[in-house]
Amino acid sequence: MANTSNEMPFFEHLEVLRWHLIRSIAALLVFTIAAFIGKSFIFDTIIFGPKNPNFWTYRMLCQLSDSLGLGNSLCLKPINFEVMNMQMAGQFSAHIQVSVLVGVVLTIPYFLWEIWRFIEPALYEKEQKYTRRIVFYSSILFLIGVLFGYYMMVPFSMNFLVDYQTSQFIANKVALDSYISFLSTLVLASGIVFEMPIAVYFLTKVGLVTPADMREYRRHALLAIVVIAAVITPPDVMSQMLVAVPMYFLYEASIWVSAAVLKTSSVETDLVESNELVSEK
Repeated sequence: MANTSNEMPFFEHLEVLRWHLIRSIAALLVFTIAAFIGKSFIFDTIIFGPKNPNFWTYRMLCQLSDSLGLGNSLCLKPINFEVMNMQMAGQFSAHIQVSVLVGVVLTIPYFLWEIWRFIEPALYEKEQKYTRRIVFYSSILFLIGVLFGYYMMVPFSMNFLVDYQTSQFIANKVALDSYISFLSTLVLASGIVFEMPIAVYFLTKVGLVTPADMREYRRHALLAIVVIAAVITPPDVMSQMLVAVPMYFLYEASIWVSAAVLKTSSVETDLVESNELVSEK
């Protein structure tokens, strides 16, 4: 049963919520300050990692290509472009921006946990169990999405865009703020996209999505995924599959989640109806 013994007035709820938010902001500040202090590691190893020829993704693709007997067909070409700072306070602004970005990414799992702690007293025991799992899986999926964006989407997209040329007279020299915006947008977008099963869970709960609908539009989703993979990867099937397969698996997992939600709801409805019949007798 829900915890009804600790009912509080509206303003006391706001006070409790305020402290959950304060703790979340404090965690954000701690991670942001840590990232600010460790700027050498954050920038040289993480932010500019995809520019390094020894980046993990490039080594993994070459090893995979060699193990499959494909020679160097999967190896990405070395990325050759110069990142330039065009503003007086550009590097300092980038330092602040990247530190906050790292802080946000690391704080999101803790923030979800704090939100769950706020709503937990109003939930039934069964709902507490389910929501606890949702917080855990949401955090895991977000972090997996961030890693997928960083290690897969960023290198492929960067390789494609750096090699793309409209004229031989145009040299690719990328502004610092443009590079950081490109990387952060892809990484965060990938983290959000990987929350698809969680979003489908809630949409199915409120009746806006069904597994039948998702199966009906499976071909449309597959086409969109293939197009995205084709745009951001080199023109070979293996590279496109490395990006498209995880994204399509995510869509299929969302269909399974939607079906599981409907099945659970149906069982709960049958139990309620049977209990009502028993009580009437």
